[in-house]
Amino acid sequence: MELTMRKNISSGSAWEAKIGYSRAVVANGLVFVSPTAATGPDGKIAGKGDVFAQTKLILQKVGEVLADAGSSYENVVQTKIYLTDISKWQEAAKANAEFFADIRPALGIFHVKPFVDPEILVEVEIIAFV
Repeated sequence: MELTMRKNISSGSAWEAKIGYSRAVVANGLVFVSPTAATGPDGKIAGKGDVFAQTKLILQKVGEVLADAGSSYENVVQTKIYLTDISKWQEAAKANAEFFADIRPALGIFHVKPFVDPEILVEVEIIAFV
């Protein structure tokens, strides 16, 4: 399949250029949102110690990225939730349901080792269509 269109979407984070990634990439009508953490406008982790709060903030941020890509929550086809403490999966799932209970994209919940910043308890990755 030939790539017919590609658009990189940046959050403005210095990490994007330093590491070589985009917050999201739109390609062939799909939006791929990189795993996203609960960082506030100041770059610091928000919702410290609270998986539900972090997940909800992440999904709010992802909504902005989807809008920048010409998409929306309704177009999400897959969500992946990465947790450092799998026993907190219900908190992440509750936040996820606030956004996707009626849309019902494919979902994976994964237990991972700690992230680079130990205050990050959860990251979320999304695939949607435009």
